[in-house]
Amino acid sequence: MKKIICLSLICAGVSCAAFEKWTNNDGKTAELELVKVVENGDGKTGEFKMRSGKVVMLKASDLSEDAAARLAAWAPPAPVIEGKPSVFDKVLDGNLVKLDGKSLKKFDLTERPKKYYVFYYTASWCGPCQQFTPSLVDFYKKHKSDKFELVLITSDKDEDSMEDYAAKKKMPWPQLKLKKVEDFSKEFPHGVSGIPSIVVCDLEGKNLGNFRNLAELEELVK
Repeated sequence: MKKIICLSLICAGVSCAAFEKWTNNDGKTAELELVKVVENGDGKTGEFKMRSGKVVMLKASDLSEDAAARLAAWAPPAPVIEGKPSVFDKVLDGNLVKLDGKSLKKFDLTERPKKYYVFYYTASWCGPCQQFTPSLVDFYKKHKSDKFELVLITSDKDEDSMEDYAAKKKMPWPQLKLKKVEDFSKEFPHGVSGIPSIVVCDLEGKNLGNFRNLAELEELVK
């Protein structure tokens, strides 16, 4: 467990572009890189890196008023996503989750697909979906490549159902956050009338059809 230490014990080093001056409530300063902020029972705590590479933890209550405000306002840098942009980026970027253990957690694509987005419309309450999903999981694990990415678009009404469904079926793909599903459906009306349904689109948003037949989908994405 990382030890909470006072800023007065840290020696300041030579300035680096990623490092900033941080002041404690005694007025002493050090040059550190803030890499993460965590919330605990005592308030926010910053994870800082020293020039030596050593990691230290500092509580907001140990910092000056200005430094504590900077800690509270800090946000991690936006991820750099490689690949050709698509019409879907404005909705998908920053709004994806993915199974991590048994929980859905925020997920950012590090590389966009080169040719297709495969949108899987499904829900936990749908019997045919429950039967179909294991086959799609196997398909994804076998055929996933840089040509396509599959994104689940849920018809569930709550996040707990989404998460339980993903965990039980061990879904390996990202899915759109529940609160963004309505926006996505309005922006990209794919004409889905029933689930399960798999819609494939190119990066310009052209709907290439519904591919319930996984053999046909394999021919397209291989």
